Amino acid sequence: MTIDNALASMAVKDLDKSAAWYAELLGCTGRRPMPEVAEWMFPRGGGLQVYLGPERAGNCSFTLVVSDIDTVARQLEALGVQTGARTDSERVRTLMIKDPDGNSIAIAEALDPGLAR
Repeated sequence: MTIDNALASMAVKDLDKSAAWYAELLGCTGRRPMPEVAEWMFPRGGGLQVYLGPERAGNCSFTLVVSDIDTVARQLEALGVQTGARTDSERVRTLMIKDPDGNSIAIAEALDPGLAR
């Protein structure tokens, strides 16, 4: 099997509320390809879908890769998003946040050029 790309998905309880939260987090409005889905596609590939799934909400996770985690941390603070545990290693720096339903989002900056393309 050859994988060309990946699409993360997050279950949420209230799609309109969550779509607005993710739009603020990501800095752009997503599109609504179906009534129960909001999605964002990223410039270097991949994407995120947020879908209505109250029975699974709060049990999902994904990672967003950024080029400057310190700038992102300041932006999150300005949005009132609480950042959780931060980790730093020789290869990657991360911080954790939660969406309004409790889904986990890792924000990661790859320091090792072999980790991100």
